[in-house]
Formats: sequence, C-alpha cells, structure tokens
Amino acid sequence: MDQSCIDCDACRWIAEGLFERVGDASAVVRQPVGAHERQAAALALVACPTASIGGASKEDVLAARRAFPVPLATYGAAWGGAADGDSARVLHAGYHAESSFGAASWFVQRPERGNVLIDSPRWSQPLVERLEALGGVDWILLTHRDDVADHARFQEHFGATRVLHADDVRAGEAELAGVERLVRGDDAIELDDEWTLLPVPGHTRGSVVFLWRQRFLFSGDHLAWSPKRRDLVAFRSACWFDWDVQTRSMERLVDVDFEWVLPGHGRLCRLDEHERRARMTALVAWMRER
Repeated sequence: MDQSCIDCDACRWIAEGLFERVGDASAVVRQPVGAHERQAAALALVACPTASIGGASKEDVLAARRAFPVPLATYGAAWGGAADGDSARVLHAGYHAESSFGAASWFVQRPERGNVLIDSPRWSQPLVERLEALGGVDWILLTHRDDVADHARFQEHFGATRVLHADDVRAGEAELAGVERLVRGDDAIELDDEWTLLPVPGHTRGSVVFLWRQRFLFSGDHLAWSPKRRDLVAFRSACWFDWDVQTRSMERLVDVDFEWVLPGHGRLCRLDEHERRARMTALVAWMRER
C-alpha cells in the first residue's frame, strides 16, 4: 500500500484478512497464500479507486481485470454463503471510483428483463467489455448524488435509462439534470414487477434505496453492516442533509421485507426475517439517541 490510500475500506472487505485499517488508512497485514487469496488480493488491487495497492503478479492482475463483475459467492461465507438462483445474478462491479470515495456498485443480470447497474463504477474498458458480454446495461439506478461516478459515460455507451431522485439534482448540474427518469416525492415507486424504489431522505435530500424481488436491498449510503459494531448501522458522521429525517426514513424500512443489504459504503450482510426486524428496530432506537 502507498500513501495515496483514502481509507475507503474496499480492499478490506474484498480481501478480508489480507488488508486491515492501520491508523487512518489500509495496510497489507498478511501476504496472500494460495490461489483464492491471490485472486482476492488482485481483485482488491483492481477495485482500489486510487491505485494504492501494488505487488500482485501481472498474470493475477490481468485475470482480475477480466473477472469483474464478480458474483457475491466469490467472497465466500462473509458475504452470506453459497449463492442461490437469485444471488448468483447479483454481481459486484468492482472498479471503485475515487469521485465516489470508493463506493461499491452492483450489477444485476436479467437477460429476459434488462440488466441493471446500481450506482456507477469508474469507467474501464475491461469492465465495459465484460458488461457487453453479459448483455449490456439497460438501467442505471442511482441511490444518491454521491456515488454517481462515471454514470454518464455508461449511459451513453449502453443507451441505458438512468433513475435518480430529483431532490439530489442541484441547480446548474447539467449531467444529473439530464437523467432520463427523475422521480419525485416520498412514496415508493414500482419500477417494474421486480424493482421498487423507496425514498429514504437523510444522508442526502434525495437518497433512495432499491429493492429487487423483495430480497436484495441496494442501500447506497443509507444502511450498511458494521463489522466493528457487528450490527446494522447508519453513518452519523457522514449525514449530509438531516439526521432526524434519516432516522424517520430508517423507521419506514422496519416493515419492508428484505434479506440482503448491499450498500455503497460499509459492509453487506444477509439476515433472516426475525433478525432483520430486530436489528432494524434496534438501529432506529440507536439513531434516535444520536
């Protein structure tokens, strides 16, 4: 690792156990052993938004560049265990962008309904070629203004329809103002019979989450898993609009059915129905105290 690291956490969950936080940055704490760990380290190197990681072999790096987007099961039990039919179609796009402070973006493969990119990675030709091979991108769902990265280039290349809440467009922002579908209001919107947009203002005024098949909650920077607290968390120190509003938004999610939390920042998790409700209720109480 070099000193350009911005402490975005990406390498620490992509190659858990090989990278850890030391001070205010990531550091290599153990060298990879075996093919699986070498792959994880190379994926972290390629995903790093600031090119802060070095040392992998040329062959491993080339393989990692061609691998993204990768299925959730690539990262093993820490990501919820073995893939089932739906989760096998949810992939981590990799290629995190510095402009999004290293946020994760996700790709859902739906060849019969149209493939979906949730938030935007940085533009990379190997990634674009892989997305083309997987059927392209029909929709780009943007959870909030912070994690849009190179969305305009992806939209132009694939002819995709972008979705964003209008409250996250500021005056004079031609690129965001040009989003094909700007939604308004606080009510849930059914994008089709599989996708639901749920407004959750707080982190930003126009933050939303996207729910796929009542199982996968793409939560942007609204909700994530904290390995330190070993619980669900919202980011009090990174609330750019209104914490009280975000708390009320979180309370609305208590009664929403979902199984997976796939955030932009923070860690993902998989919860059963009882655990999800209990943890969401406790999180709302924790937020009210702050």
